[in-house]
Amino acid sequence: GAVDARSLACLIASGLATGASWLCYFKALQLGDVSRVTPVDKMSTVLTVIMAVALLGEDLGALGALGLVLVTAGTLLMLRGEDLRALARSPAGGGGWLVYAIGSAVFAALTAILGKVGVTAVPSDLGTAIRTGVVLVMAWVMVGVTGRRGGASGVPRGEVVWILASGVATCASWLCYFRALQDGPASVVVPVDKLSILVSVAFSVLVLRERVGARALVGLAVLVAGTVALAV
Repeated sequence: GAVDARSLACLIASGLATGASWLCYFKALQLGDVSRVTPVDKMSTVLTVIMAVALLGEDLGALGALGLVLVTAGTLLMLRGEDLRALARSPAGGGGWLVYAIGSAVFAALTAILGKVGVTAVPSDLGTAIRTGVVLVMAWVMVGVTGRRGGASGVPRGEVVWILASGVATCASWLCYFRALQDGPASVVVPVDKLSILVSVAFSVLVLRERVGARALVGLAVLVAGTVALAV
């Protein structure tokens, strides 16, 4: 009850942006490989840093600018030529999973900036709880709108375990992430958070048996180098 109107509005907007980002992200994962979707989603790092500098007045030195270039270059290297050509031919749908992955990145950047403003004067765990409530409501509204409310009982038990485990991991990640945002600049916190791409790609190769070519590995190395430069 002590949360001021500005903080509450930003936290709610951040939750809505998170919900939109998730809808795009999991649709992209449904259509494309984890090892290809994740790098595009991590372009939110670049967008977040630009927004943090432009809107929050955070500093970006020469090394940070180099990091932005490297992250962008690394992401492009991890994409395949046919994906970029399809997107160029028909941005509305020809890019397939790529369109949704880009949408995920844009909304994820908004999540970070709005969340940073929202938790400035609010305990980070309370801010996380408010945002999570918004995301929960938004997600179930989408389930209802698409007529899938009764489909939960049909999800295989093995998949439910993975989904619940993912939810627990997400909760732990958010509690750490928004505490870090509360104490530190978004232009540093977000790049460090996005180093999770190393875990995602390793999981996609070792567990999901996806193939990652030499060009994609070079792109990953460049992307990580750029992320580290941004964090430093």
